[in-house]
Amino acid sequence: MPQFTYTAMDASGKEQKGKITAASEEAVASELKSKGMFPTMIKEVGGQKKTQKGAKGKKKAGGFNMTIGVVKIKRKELTIVTRQLAILLSAGLPLIRSLRTLEKQAKNPAVKQVLGKTADTVEGGATFAEALSQHPKSFDKLYLNMVRAGEASGAMEIILDRLASFMEKAARISGKVKSAMIYPSVVLCISILAVVGLMIFIVPNFTKIFAELLEGEPLPGITVFVIDVSNTMVQQWWWYLLGILAIIVIYKITVKIPAGKYGVDWVKYNMPLFGPIISKTAISRFGRTLGTLMASGVPVLSALSIVKETSGNEVVANGIQKVHDAVKEGEGIAAPLSATKIFPEMVISMVEVGEETGKLPEMLDKIANTYDEEVDNAVSALTSMIEPLMIVGLAVIVGGIVVALFAPLVKIIEKMS
Repeated sequence: MPQFTYTAMDASGKEQKGKITAASEEAVASELKSKGMFPTMIKEVGGQKKTQKGAKGKKKAGGFNMTIGVVKIKRKELTIVTRQLAILLSAGLPLIRSLRTLEKQAKNPAVKQVLGKTADTVEGGATFAEALSQHPKSFDKLYLNMVRAGEASGAMEIILDRLASFMEKAARISGKVKSAMIYPSVVLCISILAVVGLMIFIVPNFTKIFAELLEGEPLPGITVFVIDVSNTMVQQWWWYLLGILAIIVIYKITVKIPAGKYGVDWVKYNMPLFGPIISKTAISRFGRTLGTLMASGVPVLSALSIVKETSGNEVVANGIQKVHDAVKEGEGIAAPLSATKIFPEMVISMVEVGEETGKLPEMLDKIANTYDEEVDNAVSALTSMIEPLMIVGLAVIVGGIVVALFAPLVKIIEKMS
Protein backbone atom coordinates (compact mmCIF):
# COMPACT_ATOMS: atom_id res chain seq x y z
CA MET A 1 0.00 0.00 0.00
CA PRO A 2 1.20 3.55 -0.66
CA GLN A 3 2.51 5.79 2.08
CA PHE A 4 1.17 9.29 2.67
CA THR A 5 2.52 12.30 4.54
CA TYR A 6 -0.06 14.53 6.19
CA THR A 7 -0.56 17.80 8.01
CA ALA A 8 -3.51 17.97 10.41
CA MET A 9 -4.98 20.11 13.20
CA ASP A 10 -5.47 18.39 16.56
CA ALA A 11 -8.23 19.14 19.07
CA SER A 12 -6.30 22.03 20.59
CA GLY A 13 -5.74 23.66 17.18
CA LYS A 14 -2.05 22.73 16.94
CA GLU A 15 -0.58 21.56 13.64
CA GLN A 16 0.62 17.95 13.56
CA LYS A 17 2.63 16.23 10.81
CA GLY A 18 3.40 12.56 10.13
CA LYS A 19 3.22 9.56 7.80
CA ILE A 20 0.51 6.92 7.35
CA THR A 21 0.35 3.81 5.17
CA ALA A 22 -3.15 3.46 3.72
CA ALA A 23 -5.03 2.41 0.60
CA SER A 24 -6.09 5.91 -0.41
CA GLU A 25 -6.24 9.54 0.54
CA GLU A 26 -9.78 9.07 1.86
CA ALA A 27 -8.58 6.26 4.12
CA VAL A 28 -5.88 8.55 5.53
CA ALA A 29 -8.47 11.25 6.19
CA SER A 30 -10.78 8.75 7.89
CA GLU A 31 -7.99 7.40 10.12
CA LEU A 32 -6.91 10.91 11.16
CA LYS A 33 -10.50 11.86 12.02
CA SER A 34 -10.81 8.73 14.16
CA LYS A 35 -7.80 10.00 16.14
CA GLY A 36 -9.46 13.37 16.72
CA MET A 37 -7.40 15.22 14.11
CA PHE A 38 -8.59 17.28 11.14
CA PRO A 39 -6.42 16.85 8.00
CA THR A 40 -5.43 19.93 6.02
CA MET A 41 -2.92 18.39 3.61
CA ILE A 42 -2.36 14.83 2.40
CA LYS A 43 0.44 13.91 0.00
CA GLU A 44 1.41 10.53 -1.34
CA VAL A 45 5.11 9.84 -0.91
CA GLY A 46 6.62 10.33 -4.34
CA GLY A 47 3.38 11.77 -5.69
CA GLN A 48 1.64 15.16 -5.70
CA LYS A 49 -0.16 16.95 -2.91
CA LYS A 50 -3.78 15.93 -2.67
CA THR A 51 -4.70 19.02 -0.72
CA GLN A 52 -3.91 22.51 -1.92
CA LYS A 53 -4.68 26.03 -0.77
CA GLY A 54 -7.80 27.59 -2.06
CA ALA A 55 -9.46 30.78 -0.79
CA LYS A 56 -8.22 32.29 2.42
CA GLY A 57 -9.01 30.00 5.34
CA LYS A 58 -9.90 27.05 3.06
CA LYS A 59 -8.23 23.84 1.99
CA LYS A 60 -9.46 22.03 -1.11
CA ALA A 61 -8.90 18.35 -1.72
CA GLY A 62 -9.83 15.85 -4.39
CA GLY A 63 -11.78 13.63 -1.96
CA PHE A 64 -12.81 16.07 0.74
CA ASN A 65 -13.12 19.79 1.49
CA MET A 66 -11.58 21.35 4.57
CA THR A 67 -12.19 24.69 6.20
CA ILE A 68 -9.91 25.95 8.93
CA GLY A 69 -11.55 28.81 10.80
CA VAL A 70 -9.71 32.11 10.66
CA VAL A 71 -12.39 34.21 12.37
CA LYS A 72 -12.89 34.36 16.11
CA ILE A 73 -16.04 34.60 18.19
CA LYS A 74 -15.57 36.83 21.22
CA ARG A 75 -15.94 35.17 24.59
CA LYS A 76 -19.08 37.09 25.53
CA GLU A 77 -20.81 36.20 22.26
CA LEU A 78 -19.68 32.57 22.53
CA THR A 79 -21.27 32.36 25.98
CA ILE A 80 -24.57 33.65 24.61
CA VAL A 81 -24.47 31.24 21.63
CA THR A 82 -23.69 28.31 23.94
CA ARG A 83 -26.60 29.17 26.23
CA GLN A 84 -28.98 29.56 23.27
CA LEU A 85 -27.83 26.28 21.72
CA ALA A 86 -28.40 24.48 25.03
CA ILE A 87 -31.94 25.88 25.22
CA LEU A 88 -32.75 24.84 21.64
CA LEU A 89 -31.43 21.31 22.16
CA SER A 90 -33.30 20.92 25.45
CA ALA A 91 -36.48 21.97 23.58
CA GLY A 92 -36.04 18.95 21.31
CA LEU A 93 -34.61 20.55 18.16
CA PRO A 94 -31.95 18.55 16.28
CA LEU A 95 -28.39 19.86 16.38
CA ILE A 96 -28.20 20.95 12.74
CA ARG A 97 -31.52 22.75 12.89
CA SER A 98 -30.44 24.48 16.11
CA LEU A 99 -27.22 25.64 14.47
CA ARG A 100 -29.09 26.92 11.39
CA THR A 101 -31.58 28.76 13.62
CA LEU A 102 -28.79 30.51 15.50
CA GLU A 103 -27.01 31.25 12.22
CA LYS A 104 -30.11 33.05 10.88
CA GLN A 105 -30.53 35.03 14.11
CA ALA A 106 -26.86 36.02 14.41
CA LYS A 107 -26.09 39.66 13.65
CA ASN A 108 -22.34 39.38 14.16
CA PRO A 109 -20.63 38.26 10.88
CA ALA A 110 -18.06 36.15 12.75
CA VAL A 111 -20.76 34.25 14.68
CA LYS A 112 -22.82 33.74 11.52
CA GLN A 113 -19.81 32.45 9.57
CA VAL A 114 -18.63 30.03 12.26
CA LEU A 115 -22.12 28.64 12.91
CA GLY A 116 -22.76 28.22 9.19
CA LYS A 117 -19.51 26.37 8.56
CA THR A 118 -20.03 24.22 11.65
CA ALA A 119 -23.50 23.23 10.45
CA ASP A 120 -22.12 22.45 6.97
CA THR A 121 -19.45 20.18 8.45
CA VAL A 122 -21.93 18.35 10.69
CA GLU A 123 -24.22 17.84 7.69
CA GLY A 124 -21.22 16.34 5.87
CA GLY A 125 -21.02 13.54 8.44
CA ALA A 126 -18.57 14.96 11.01
CA THR A 127 -19.28 14.99 14.72
CA PHE A 128 -20.08 18.27 16.46
CA ALA A 129 -16.67 18.25 18.19
CA GLU A 130 -14.87 17.64 14.87
CA ALA A 131 -16.77 20.54 13.32
CA LEU A 132 -15.88 22.85 16.19
CA SER A 133 -12.20 21.82 16.05
CA GLN A 134 -11.99 23.52 12.63
CA HIS A 135 -12.29 26.84 14.48
CA PRO A 136 -9.53 26.70 17.12
CA LYS A 137 -9.57 30.48 17.59
CA SER A 138 -13.16 30.35 18.79
CA PHE A 139 -13.33 27.01 20.63
CA ASP A 140 -10.52 26.13 23.03
CA LYS A 141 -9.53 22.70 24.32
CA LEU A 142 -11.85 23.00 27.32
CA TYR A 143 -14.85 23.65 25.08
CA LEU A 144 -14.00 20.82 22.67
CA ASN A 145 -13.49 18.22 25.39
CA MET A 146 -16.75 19.07 27.09
CA VAL A 147 -18.57 18.78 23.75
CA ARG A 148 -16.94 15.38 23.20
CA ALA A 149 -18.09 14.34 26.66
CA GLY A 150 -21.60 15.52 25.79
CA GLU A 151 -21.57 13.49 22.58
CA ALA A 152 -20.34 10.39 24.41
CA SER A 153 -22.95 10.68 27.17
CA GLY A 154 -25.83 11.69 24.91
CA ALA A 155 -26.59 14.69 27.12
CA MET A 156 -25.33 17.50 24.92
CA GLU A 157 -27.89 20.05 26.14
CA ILE A 158 -26.87 19.45 29.78
CA ILE A 159 -23.17 19.78 28.96
CA LEU A 160 -23.70 22.97 26.95
CA ASP A 161 -25.81 24.44 29.75
CA ARG A 162 -23.06 23.60 32.23
CA LEU A 163 -20.45 25.05 29.88
CA ALA A 164 -22.43 28.28 29.47
CA SER A 165 -22.77 28.60 33.26
CA PHE A 166 -19.02 28.04 33.60
CA MET A 167 -18.21 30.78 31.08
CA GLU A 168 -20.72 33.19 32.66
CA LYS A 169 -19.22 32.75 36.14
CA ALA A 170 -15.66 33.04 34.80
CA ALA A 171 -16.59 36.22 32.90
CA ARG A 172 -18.31 37.68 35.97
CA ILE A 173 -15.31 37.23 38.27
CA SER A 174 -12.93 38.52 35.56
CA GLY A 175 -15.17 41.54 34.99
CA LYS A 176 -15.21 42.38 38.69
CA VAL A 177 -11.42 42.39 38.85
CA LYS A 178 -11.11 44.52 35.71
CA SER A 179 -13.76 47.03 36.78
CA ALA A 180 -12.13 47.38 40.19
CA MET A 181 -8.84 48.28 38.52
CA ILE A 182 -10.32 51.02 36.32
CA TYR A 183 -10.45 53.72 39.01
CA PRO A 184 -6.87 53.19 40.31
CA SER A 185 -5.59 53.08 36.73
CA VAL A 186 -7.30 56.37 35.83
CA VAL A 187 -6.01 58.06 39.00
CA LEU A 188 -2.48 56.76 38.33
CA CYS A 189 -2.50 58.06 34.74
CA ILE A 190 -3.77 61.49 35.82
CA SER A 191 -1.15 61.63 38.57
CA ILE A 192 1.66 60.81 36.14
CA LEU A 193 0.44 63.44 33.67
CA ALA A 194 0.22 66.03 36.44
CA VAL A 195 3.78 65.37 37.63
CA VAL A 196 5.16 65.35 34.07
CA GLY A 197 3.34 68.63 33.37
CA LEU A 198 4.90 70.22 36.45
CA MET A 199 8.38 69.06 35.49
CA ILE A 200 8.14 70.16 31.84
CA PHE A 201 6.20 73.45 32.03
CA ILE A 202 6.47 74.82 35.59
CA VAL A 203 9.92 73.92 36.89
CA PRO A 204 11.84 75.52 33.93
CA ASN A 205 10.19 78.90 34.68
CA PHE A 206 11.34 78.73 38.29
CA THR A 207 14.82 77.76 37.09
CA LYS A 208 15.04 81.05 35.14
CA ILE A 209 13.88 83.04 38.18
CA PHE A 210 16.50 81.41 40.40
CA ALA A 211 19.25 82.10 37.86
CA GLU A 212 18.32 85.78 37.59
CA LEU A 213 17.67 86.63 41.25
CA LEU A 214 20.09 84.41 43.19
CA GLU A 215 23.08 85.22 40.95
CA GLY A 216 24.88 81.89 41.25
CA GLU A 217 24.18 81.27 44.93
CA PRO A 218 24.02 77.55 45.86
CA LEU A 219 20.57 75.97 45.78
CA PRO A 220 19.25 73.33 48.22
CA GLY A 221 20.00 69.73 47.25
CA ILE A 222 16.34 68.82 46.66
CA THR A 223 15.98 71.83 44.34
CA VAL A 224 19.05 70.85 42.33
CA PHE A 225 17.67 67.29 41.99
CA VAL A 226 14.25 68.49 40.75
CA ILE A 227 15.85 70.94 38.28
CA ASP A 228 18.17 68.23 36.92
CA VAL A 229 15.26 65.83 36.39
CA SER A 230 13.26 68.59 34.71
CA ASN A 231 16.16 69.47 32.39
CA THR A 232 16.60 65.84 31.28
CA MET A 233 12.86 65.51 30.65
CA VAL A 234 12.86 68.66 28.51
CA GLN A 235 16.19 68.30 26.72
CA GLN A 236 16.74 64.52 26.69
CA TRP A 237 13.18 63.17 26.68
CA TRP A 238 14.12 60.39 24.27
CA TRP A 239 16.03 58.59 27.04
CA TYR A 240 12.79 58.17 28.97
CA LEU A 241 11.03 56.94 25.82
CA LEU A 242 13.84 54.47 25.10
CA GLY A 243 13.73 53.29 28.72
CA ILE A 244 9.99 52.59 28.52
CA LEU A 245 10.40 50.79 25.17
CA ALA A 246 13.32 48.76 26.57
CA ILE A 247 11.23 47.64 29.55
CA ILE A 248 8.36 46.58 27.24
CA VAL A 249 10.71 44.68 24.89
CA ILE A 250 12.53 42.95 27.76
CA TYR A 251 9.21 41.93 29.32
CA LYS A 252 7.86 40.52 26.04
CA ILE A 253 11.07 38.55 25.44
CA THR A 254 11.11 37.28 29.02
CA VAL A 255 7.55 35.93 29.00
CA LYS A 256 8.27 33.98 25.80
CA ILE A 257 11.00 32.00 27.58
CA PRO A 258 9.59 29.22 29.84
CA ALA A 259 11.86 30.06 32.75
CA GLY A 260 11.20 33.78 32.32
CA LYS A 261 7.44 33.24 32.10
CA TYR A 262 7.57 31.18 35.29
CA GLY A 263 9.59 33.88 37.07
CA VAL A 264 7.20 36.66 36.03
CA ASP A 265 4.17 34.63 37.13
CA TRP A 266 5.88 33.77 40.44
CA VAL A 267 6.40 37.48 41.10
CA LYS A 268 2.75 38.17 40.24
CA TYR A 269 1.57 35.31 42.44
CA ASN A 270 3.56 36.50 45.47
CA MET A 271 3.53 40.28 45.07
CA PRO A 272 1.91 42.38 47.82
CA LEU A 273 -1.60 43.79 47.32
CA PHE A 274 -2.22 42.14 43.93
CA GLY A 275 -0.79 38.69 44.77
CA PRO A 276 -3.75 37.53 46.92
CA ILE A 277 -6.21 38.45 44.17
CA ILE A 278 -4.17 36.57 41.53
CA SER A 279 -3.82 33.47 43.75
CA LYS A 280 -7.51 33.42 44.75
CA THR A 281 -8.57 33.87 41.12
CA ALA A 282 -6.29 30.98 40.08
CA ILE A 283 -7.75 28.70 42.78
CA SER A 284 -11.29 29.63 41.76
CA ARG A 285 -10.52 28.89 38.10
CA PHE A 286 -8.88 25.59 39.05
CA GLY A 287 -11.89 24.44 41.08
CA ARG A 288 -14.50 25.52 38.57
CA THR A 289 -12.70 24.15 35.50
CA LEU A 290 -11.77 20.78 37.03
CA GLY A 291 -15.18 20.38 38.66
CA THR A 292 -17.04 21.23 35.45
CA LEU A 293 -14.94 18.82 33.36
CA MET A 294 -15.24 15.93 35.82
CA ALA A 295 -18.99 16.48 36.24
CA SER A 296 -19.30 16.36 32.45
CA GLY A 297 -17.62 12.96 32.28
CA VAL A 298 -14.12 13.98 31.14
CA PRO A 299 -11.48 11.55 32.56
CA VAL A 300 -9.50 13.02 35.44
CA LEU A 301 -6.12 12.92 33.66
CA SER A 302 -7.52 14.69 30.59
CA ALA A 303 -9.30 17.16 32.86
CA LEU A 304 -6.07 17.96 34.72
CA SER A 305 -4.24 18.50 31.41
CA ILE A 306 -6.93 20.95 30.30
CA VAL A 307 -6.89 22.74 33.67
CA LYS A 308 -3.12 23.11 33.36
CA GLU A 309 -3.40 24.70 29.90
CA THR A 310 -6.18 27.08 30.97
CA SER A 311 -4.72 28.06 34.36
CA GLY A 312 -3.28 31.34 33.06
CA ASN A 313 -0.33 31.17 35.47
CA GLU A 314 2.84 29.10 35.05
CA VAL A 315 3.26 28.61 38.81
CA VAL A 316 -0.20 27.04 39.06
CA ALA A 317 0.31 25.12 35.78
CA ASN A 318 3.56 23.65 37.10
CA GLY A 319 1.81 22.53 40.29
CA ILE A 320 -1.09 20.97 38.36
CA GLN A 321 1.40 19.10 36.14
CA LYS A 322 2.89 17.53 39.30
CA VAL A 323 -0.61 16.53 40.42
CA HIS A 324 -1.28 15.05 36.96
CA ASP A 325 1.92 12.99 37.12
CA ALA A 326 1.08 11.74 40.62
CA VAL A 327 -2.48 10.77 39.65
CA LYS A 328 -1.10 8.98 36.60
CA GLU A 329 0.96 6.84 38.99
CA GLY A 330 -2.16 5.88 40.93
CA GLU A 331 -2.27 8.49 43.69
CA GLY A 332 -5.26 10.62 44.67
CA ILE A 333 -5.51 14.35 44.04
CA ALA A 334 -5.39 15.74 47.59
CA ALA A 335 -1.89 14.54 48.60
CA PRO A 336 0.01 15.78 45.51
CA LEU A 337 -2.07 18.97 45.58
CA SER A 338 -0.82 19.59 49.12
CA ALA A 339 2.77 18.85 48.06
CA THR A 340 2.71 21.73 45.56
CA LYS A 341 2.52 24.28 48.44
CA ILE A 342 0.34 26.46 46.20
CA PHE A 343 -3.14 25.67 47.46
CA PRO A 344 -4.37 26.53 50.99
CA GLU A 345 -5.15 23.82 53.54
CA MET A 346 -8.87 24.51 53.26
CA VAL A 347 -8.79 23.60 49.57
CA ILE A 348 -6.79 20.43 50.28
CA SER A 349 -9.24 19.38 53.00
CA MET A 350 -12.28 19.95 50.78
CA VAL A 351 -10.68 17.98 47.92
CA GLU A 352 -9.86 15.17 50.34
CA VAL A 353 -13.45 15.06 51.60
CA GLY A 354 -14.69 15.08 48.00
CA GLU A 355 -12.49 12.10 47.12
CA GLU A 356 -13.59 10.15 50.21
CA THR A 357 -17.29 10.77 49.60
CA GLY A 358 -17.15 10.33 45.81
CA LYS A 359 -18.45 13.87 45.31
CA LEU A 360 -15.29 15.58 44.14
CA PRO A 361 -16.93 17.60 41.28
CA GLU A 362 -19.49 19.08 43.69
CA MET A 363 -16.79 19.86 46.23
CA LEU A 364 -14.63 21.56 43.56
CA ASP A 365 -17.61 23.68 42.56
CA LYS A 366 -18.05 24.73 46.21
CA ILE A 367 -14.34 25.64 46.34
CA ALA A 368 -14.82 27.83 43.24
CA ASN A 369 -17.87 29.56 44.74
CA THR A 370 -16.04 30.16 48.02
CA TYR A 371 -13.05 31.68 46.29
CA ASP A 372 -15.24 33.77 44.02
CA GLU A 373 -16.45 35.46 47.22
CA GLU A 374 -12.85 35.67 48.44
CA VAL A 375 -11.89 37.44 45.21
CA ASP A 376 -14.78 39.90 45.67
CA ASN A 377 -13.62 40.68 49.20
CA ALA A 378 -9.97 40.96 48.14
CA VAL A 379 -10.84 43.31 45.28
CA SER A 380 -12.93 45.52 47.58
CA ALA A 381 -10.12 45.60 50.14
CA LEU A 382 -7.55 46.41 47.47
CA THR A 383 -9.67 49.22 46.04
CA SER A 384 -10.20 50.79 49.45
CA MET A 385 -6.47 50.47 50.18
CA ILE A 386 -5.09 51.69 46.86
CA GLU A 387 -7.07 54.94 46.84
CA PRO A 388 -5.49 56.48 49.98
CA LEU A 389 -2.07 55.06 49.07
CA MET A 390 -2.17 56.75 45.68
CA ILE A 391 -3.38 60.02 47.17
CA VAL A 392 -0.58 59.95 49.73
CA GLY A 393 1.99 59.03 47.08
CA LEU A 394 0.85 61.85 44.80
CA ALA A 395 0.87 64.28 47.73
CA VAL A 396 4.45 63.30 48.63
CA ILE A 397 5.70 63.72 45.04
CA VAL A 398 3.90 67.01 44.37
CA GLY A 399 4.73 68.23 47.87
CA GLY A 400 8.40 67.44 47.31
CA ILE A 401 8.40 69.44 44.06
CA VAL A 402 6.67 72.37 45.77
CA VAL A 403 9.17 72.34 48.65
CA ALA A 404 12.05 72.16 46.17
CA LEU A 405 10.73 75.23 44.31
CA PHE A 406 9.76 77.35 47.31
CA ALA A 407 12.91 76.78 49.38
CA PRO A 408 14.98 79.13 47.11
CA LEU A 409 12.06 81.59 47.01
CA VAL A 410 12.54 82.14 50.75
CA LYS A 411 16.11 83.27 50.06
CA ILE A 412 14.89 85.55 47.28
CA ILE A 413 12.28 87.16 49.55
CA GLU A 414 14.86 87.65 52.31
CA LYS A 415 17.29 89.16 49.81
CA MET A 416 14.68 91.52 48.40
CA SER A 417 13.53 92.63 51.87
